[in-house]
Formats: sequence, structure tokens, C-alpha cells
Amino acid sequence: MKPLKSSFVDATMTRANGQLLIDKASGLTSHDVVARVRKLLSEQRVGHAGTLDPMASGLLILGVGASTRLLRFAQAQVKRYSGEVTLGVATDSLDADGVVVATSALPALNEAYVNDVARAMLGAQLQTPPMVSARRVDGQRLYNLARQGLSVEREARPVTIESFMVCASEDPARWHFEVTCSVGTYVRVLLSDLAERLGTLGHLSALRREASGAHEVHNAWTLEELGVALDEGRSVLRPPVAFVDELEQVRVDAATIARLRQGQRVELDTAAEGEVAVLDVEGDLVAIVVARAALFKPEVVMPDDSTKR
Repeated sequence: MKPLKSSFVDATMTRANGQLLIDKASGLTSHDVVARVRKLLSEQRVGHAGTLDPMASGLLILGVGASTRLLRFAQAQVKRYSGEVTLGVATDSLDADGVVVATSALPALNEAYVNDVARAMLGAQLQTPPMVSARRVDGQRLYNLARQGLSVEREARPVTIESFMVCASEDPARWHFEVTCSVGTYVRVLLSDLAERLGTLGHLSALRREASGAHEVHNAWTLEELGVALDEGRSVLRPPVAFVDELEQVRVDAATIARLRQGQRVELDTAAEGEVAVLDVEGDLVAIVVARAALFKPEVVMPDDSTKR
């Protein structure tokens, strides 16, 4: 059970608003999790950042109430995963949920060599989305086309692999891995490509999201823990400012806050050129602003009392 944290927003407040970290169980869709949380919190405004496939487990970042407007900041963060790749077997989806389409003999492999190959895959690169994915081509989901037996040309997208380590197991076909990568990376494609470079086939057989940006799964609630915590009247939501911990933050006075709430541009004591998180004197998020010449224009303004306990 997760300990009570003073930075959390009281779950009994009138307006639920904040960030919720969930440890998703394998077998659930991200939509399933959102539906459960809506029911548990009696709040319809719940959304998630960074979809996890049903077979995957781990960190899912949710926005509740007005904080759903801040989900894009969590979506853009670097992700860290752990999991397992099974060599010698290929599936149509490149993961364990797919149908086996081919098998191949396993070459003689050692951990040092496999990691040499993995290190050669680091850095910026183009990655082609798999056919069994939620990407759209000409308005149609790729997985719908795949179900019809169709294969279409997909545009390769830039991704970055920051770290990639592989570890042998007692089974020569099963290898554990850890990878840190940019948003939009298909880990199953990465593992399939690794298998090909090793002279065999392979598919992703287990996946767990360990972290997204500074948020880690060991600070997340399972759905079962969440239900118990709410029954006990415990705090479960992090404040909205948790979404923008990677932005420069500036605290301002009440007069500046009033102008922001009226949609006016303001002066700030910062040399930042991009987006800035504006906080009140208590450290609660007031707005996200962006530099426009010498002033800062409000892009997102939180409701007057949404960040107050």
C-alpha cells in the first residue's frame, strides 16, 4: 500500500483535479483503466497520456478534472521500459498477443555480443510503425487494415533510443531487456530489429513501463490499492503542477494572476523563450504561458479554485 504523501491533493475535495499515477495490470487496456478511475472518483473528466497495449503493465499517467488539459506534457516525456524478448519466433503483431507467422533456429549467442549489437542501435533513427498499431493511414487505423489482411506503406518516424541493455536468462530463447527511448518508439519493433541483427527472428513477450520522465511506477497505485485508499479517505491525486515539473517555473503575485485569468499578456522575471509554468505564492499552478516578444501569453489557465486544497 502506498504511504500518504503530503504533496497529494485530498481525494475528498469538491473538485477532483490533479495527476494520478496508475500501475496498470497486464490484460487491461488504457481505456479500461480510465473507465475504472472515472467510476472510483465519480469524475468524468479523466484522460491518460501514453497508451499502454493490453499485454503491457506499468506506469500510466492520468489527468483528472481540469488537469486533463495538461496531459500533453506527460505524453512528450522520455519513457523507460523493462521486458522480455523471445528469439526464434515471429508473430504478426511483433508481440505475444499476435499469431505466430514464422520460426527460426537460434544462433549461438552470448551476453556480451548481444549487448554490442544493442549498443549499435542507440541514437536518433527512423522507425516504421508496425501494421498492427493504432497509427492512422488515410484515416484508417493500421490494425483495422491488418485484420483485413492488408499491408500498406507506412511513413517512418524519428525516434531516439537513449539506452538499451539486454540480459540472458536460463532459457536461451528468452532475454530480458531495459530500454530508455523517446515518445513514439515502438519497443516491439526495436526488439524485432534486434533479433534480425542477431540473425534470427523475435517478438516482444513481456513489457513493463517503469518510468515516464521523472515519474516512476513505484510511486503509482494499482487499481485495487486506489479503491482501498479512497474508501479510507486517503489522498490519491498529485497537484496539477506535477505535470509541468520539467518546465521553468515562476511564482507571481495576485495582480499578475488576475491579469492572466483575464487572458492578458504579462511580464515575468525570466529569460525563458518557450513555455513557462506560472505558480502562485503557495506553489500551485496558475497557468502555462509562452513567450511572445517581451511578454508572456497565457496558453492554459487553470480554474480559480482548482488547485486549492
